[in-house]
Amino acid sequence: MARSRSYRDLIAWQKAMKLAKAAYRISNELPRKEAYGLISQIQRAAVSVPCNIAEGHGRLTDLQFRHFLGNARGSLSELQTQIELAFDLGYISAEKLKEFMDKSSEVARLINGLITALRESRSATKKLLTPPTARSAANYASSAIKEPFL
Repeated sequence: MARSRSYRDLIAWQKAMKLAKAAYRISNELPRKEAYGLISQIQRAAVSVPCNIAEGHGRLTDLQFRHFLGNARGSLSELQTQIELAFDLGYISAEKLKEFMDKSSEVARLINGLITALRESRSATKKLLTPPTARSAANYASSAIKEPFL
């Protein structure tokens, strides 16, 4: 996969940034008693998603990039769980939960798409670099020579 010049060009990063802002807006509506609990956790997970995409993009290899995309996906799952918990505790409405989950599912699809593209790129490169299987001398002789030498 050819990389863009900047992580800022990645739609996954752009949408993850919007999602982080939405998570901050939700966390600002939570009761102050959650300041050191759920609010802090939501904010940390929300920031982690675009940060891991950006950090991975800045790494030297596609394998390293894929690793950080995996971290971003994990943080996204954590964030979804925390927002769902906020709903279960009665802190946010069903409408806000649905809106957030729809946005977060889109970010998940974009991250998964990048992971797949990097995996396929690695697979294609590996195929290009792997020489064809060498035939044994016996196999070559039996298939290449139809008549015996005289």
